[in-house]
Amino acid sequence: AFNYGLKGSTDPALFKKAVEAAMVPEFVPKQGVKIATDPKEAEKVPAAPPPDEDEASDAIVATLPAPSSLAGYRMTPVDFEKDDDTNFHIDFIAAASNLRARNYKITEADHHRTKQIAGKIIPAIATTTSLVTGLVCLELLKLMQPAKPIESFKNGFVNLALPFVSFSEPIAAPKRKIGAKGAEWTLWDRYEVDEGRELTLKEFLAYFQERHKLEVTMISSGVSILYSFFTNQKKLKERMPMTMSQLVQEISKAEFKPTQNSLTFEICCNDEDDEDVEVPFVQYKFRGW
Repeated sequence: AFNYGLKGSTDPALFKKAVEAAMVPEFVPKQGVKIATDPKEAEKVPAAPPPDEDEASDAIVATLPAPSSLAGYRMTPVDFEKDDDTNFHIDFIAAASNLRARNYKITEADHHRTKQIAGKIIPAIATTTSLVTGLVCLELLKLMQPAKPIESFKNGFVNLALPFVSFSEPIAAPKRKIGAKGAEWTLWDRYEVDEGRELTLKEFLAYFQERHKLEVTMISSGVSILYSFFTNQKKLKERMPMTMSQLVQEISKAEFKPTQNSLTFEICCNDEDDEDVEVPFVQYKFRGW
């Protein structure tokens, strides 16, 4: 009420009357909705396409009132003060936090405990947190500017107890080369394999042979070896027609999260001169096209 310039009330009877008059609609489950109780069954259900961000933004903007309707409108900011019980700031925080705590069965806090916690949080927000946030935002602004040299970026070291603030330039990631004739790469680079469909192990090996002139001698996912040149031939024959995601599930017994669309592989390769070469990790997309 204070924010919006409305007349407030501290009479409990008024709030009790308003709550009693509130109409809570009866919950009715949606028809035709199937909830998978088995993780394996959930994987078979196709993931819903992500919402269009532009459409969602336009829908939100459409609900906003026209600027002309807000002529002369003013909002009043509130300065938080925990030691003034007449402003009900601590009462509001205690009520809101305890409702959330009750939902998740977290230990609730009384008025005095809430005031004690809030008293410790405010200095952190006003000092270290705000300083770190500001420094991070400065670096983000640099990232948005094209062709910024690495010398423009800074690492920040802060100790407000001393006080001490220092900045240093980050070190560029070391560059490596794929063999004598291959491309340069750093630990931030990846082979991105996205063919718009799943690849079998046989197709995956052929992909690197044809696109990058590399013979893959070993593929691993985490601690599991999916393929190697010394694997038993019978096992290799069984694995060749399997898709890469099937291999991961079969060998490492991994369960994919519903939102997971890619896998990371580590590969060992030989170049055209049959020399062992270091290569980046592989980011392989297996769904979500």
